[in-house]
Amino acid sequence: MKIEQLMKRYGREMKLSLPSGDTSKAFFGFIQPLRYKNKMYLFGVNTPIGYNCQGYYLYIGPSAHDLTLMPQDTRLCADGVEYQIDRAEKVYQNGKVFYIWAVIRTVVL
Repeated sequence: MKIEQLMKRYGREMKLSLPSGDTSKAFFGFIQPLRYKNKMYLFGVNTPIGYNCQGYYLYIGPSAHDLTLMPQDTRLCADGVEYQIDRAEKVYQNGKVFYIWAVIRTVVL
């Protein structure tokens, strides 16, 4: 079974929201909470109603949606939650992009 088939079967439906206002077609991938080793990703944001801790997540998605090529303010949207893409990289298998991984965090407005 190909990785894209596994993502479609077991992953979440999501879309990319571009700074231009355009939105990608729906696709499937995985979003899982990052485990905070040495608290290196912990910080929060002060909002008008108080302190809000931003959650960091690991994204694994299809190579067809290459987050490494997206404009800086592109957002990932899944299950009504918007995520900022902090870092993205390609993972290769036999010289071909196998999937994209990224560190993402919830957007606090």
